[in-house]
Amino acid sequence: MTTETRPGTGPLLVVSAHAGDFVWRAAGAIALATERGDPARVVCLSFGERGESARAWREGRDLGEIKALRRAEAEAAAAELGAEIEFLDAGDYPLIETPELVDRLVRVYREVEPAVVLTHPPADPYNGDHPAACRMALQARVLAQAIGYDAPGEPLGAPPVFFFEPHQPEQCDFKPDTLLDITPVFGRKRRAMECLPAQQHMWEYYTDLARRRGVQLKRNAGPNLGLPNATMAEAYVRLYPQTTGVLA
Repeated sequence: MTTETRPGTGPLLVVSAHAGDFVWRAAGAIALATERGDPARVVCLSFGERGESARAWREGRDLGEIKALRRAEAEAAAAELGAEIEFLDAGDYPLIETPELVDRLVRVYREVEPAVVLTHPPADPYNGDHPAACRMALQARVLAQAIGYDAPGEPLGAPPVFFFEPHQPEQCDFKPDTLLDITPVFGRKRRAMECLPAQQHMWEYYTDLARRRGVQLKRNAGPNLGLPNATMAEAYVRLYPQTTGVLA
């Protein structure tokens, strides 16, 4: 388990399957990035209109209304976090992987030139849209690095990729190796969550999860890391090896 504080690193890119995923799972990381002056871009592959908007369907809204509702909610949440947001409107349940969608992500990578990428982990037996988003995000990252790939911009470097925590981590083979202290910005994360009344049942779940991860962060930090007041955290898994000159 690694815990560390880091200076600003550059642009943050978050690839989210649905309009709400980035809020529950990575809003703390986004808020920390924007507070230290790093730009953050959220890409929502879908609005979550079919599978994650049950309340709106029960209210009798049609598909167009639900998409507009979820867009407005996600835009409000992103604004609370200080992030840019765009929607690729690729549909959900199922989210279909296509070369065209991967190409659109390649172009986002080339435009943003992220220093860090956050996305879903590759396994989720409860929601196939999440692994699909992960696979496309990773494929696009590799293609964006290829000098011969036909897309605007310069070839991408090698930004680290972190998987954010799924809703049922034990069933998704999710074993965190990075705990991020989000205590200073948790109020912003909570306000961003409250921008999503279509999924109000998630507010307390992810508040409680942040608190539990905060306990684990303090347990793993040790006495000298400078986190005496940490109470809230987000959990991540790093895909590629960390490069360092010092083991700590």
